[in-house]
Formats: sequence, structure tokens, C-alpha cells
Amino acid sequence: MTTNVRKPAGSDQNEYVLGTHDEEIVRLGLQHRVWRPRVLDAWQRAGFSRGQTILDIGCGPGYAALDLAGIVGPSGTVVAIDKSARFIGALGTAQKERNLTNIQRHQSDFNQPGFPLVKADAAWARWVFAFVRHPKDLLERVAGALKPGGVFVLHEYLDYSTWRQAPRLPELEEYVAAVIKSWRDEGGEPDIALQLPSWLSELGFELLSLKPLIDVVPPTNPVWEWLEAFVRVGLPRLVEIGRMTSLRAQEITVAFDARKADPGILMVSPAVLEIIALRRDPGLFPQRV
Repeated sequence: MTTNVRKPAGSDQNEYVLGTHDEEIVRLGLQHRVWRPRVLDAWQRAGFSRGQTILDIGCGPGYAALDLAGIVGPSGTVVAIDKSARFIGALGTAQKERNLTNIQRHQSDFNQPGFPLVKADAAWARWVFAFVRHPKDLLERVAGALKPGGVFVLHEYLDYSTWRQAPRLPELEEYVAAVIKSWRDEGGEPDIALQLPSWLSELGFELLSLKPLIDVVPPTNPVWEWLEAFVRVGLPRLVEIGRMTSLRAQEITVAFDARKADPGILMVSPAVLEIIALRRDPGLFPQRV
């Protein structure tokens, strides 16, 4: 195994909106389990297979990278990239526990120039482009890292404000609005999927599949559990970064908990767009390093 952990200048200051603490690593694990069936289906339709080199862009603590390692097998390679040293370390620990030698780990801030020198057969990203300040620049770097005929699979939010309850709960919508505002104030764009198809076309990709993903579920559904975990982790984080008072966070929590007992209550998830795109013209945009 080749392990290349690059630490950009000032990377200790790089912090995700929800942080990188233990509770967030647990939440990300739940998130991956909930979304895993859809992810595996998309990868299969995109042709991810043994022996390939696949980029995992924004790998986090590595849940998807571990699945990808099983798909590509010992003859393939997963190139896992994330800006968080803690997440990269968590992936390294999981890798050692499973005795996997086909994952390369790279620490890299997507808001800065630079990308691993690789020519990949495929790439995967989930909720990455929504968080970077220059998403089209990152898209160009991914395009430059894909071989001719390389396939890119993305899951990005299409309309984050669809996250609500039926009947509507004003406290939840206040929380969602606070998340969106903090997101945009940090330079991200939660509804980035509205831009991605046109950018991909400009960069020489053929759009093979565009599929909206949205759920309307009761409290017993795993999707509800995923979204509830985001409330549990997100409210304290908003308080920590000065976006909400602790009193208001507690009031929202109480209202959210009380609503779960209502008969017929449903949760509507944030709308996601699944994109599968084929790299047709890699010569137009050479890899940036």
C-alpha cells in the first residue's frame, strides 16, 4: 500500500460546519448506512468494478472508501481525499483493522489548489461541492484526474429547504434556515446541484443519468433517524459557533421531540440530485496541481 498523507499549510484550522468530533463521526456512519443502498445502486449502474482506480472525493472518516475498496478488490485502488486530518486518521485506523492495502489516503483542502497526481477510472463524491468556495474549480480538477471514458457519480443537494415535517413544524424550519445561512456565510452553497449539470457539460462530460432523491417517512424509518441525528448534532454546533442561543436550541429540541409522538407525523428529506456523468473530452482541461 502507498499511503500519502499531505497536510496543507494551516490545515489544523480547517473545520467542517458540523466539526470532526466523535459524535459527528458516529452521525456520518449512520448517514452512510442509510444512504448505502442508493449509493451501491448508483455505483453499479456507473460500472464501478474490480481492478479500477476510483477517487473518493471528500471521503470523511472513510465509510464509502471501505465499500469501494471491496468493489475494486486487491488489484484496484481507492484514492481517498479529505481535508480533515482526524477523518483521514480514522480511515487509516479502519484500514489497518481490515488489513486493506488498496486505499491511498490524501489530506487536501479542496478550497486550495492541488490534487493527487492520478488518472482514475471513476470518481465519487457526496455532499462535497456544496461546501467548497470554488466548486467549479474543484470540478475541473476532478475532470483532469479522470481517464477518457471515466465516470463520475455525485450526490449533492438540489433543494435543502425541502427538509420539513408534515404537518409543518416551525421550529424545525427555523433550524434548517439557520443551517442554510451558516453554510452560505462560510462560502458554501447547499443547493449546488442546480449548477452542476451545466458545469459538467461545459467540461466535456456526457450526463448519463439525473435522478432526484427525496423521502417522506414516519419516525420508524431509518431516514428519519438520519435527519434526527443531524438535529441532535447540529443544534449544539450552531450554539458552539455563535449562530444560536443555547436556550433557543433547547426550545427547538423540545418541540422536535414532542412532535415525534403525534400520529401520522412525517419527515420530508432535503432533495438530493444523483448525477452519473461520463468524461468525454479530457484534453480540454489538463490536470491542475
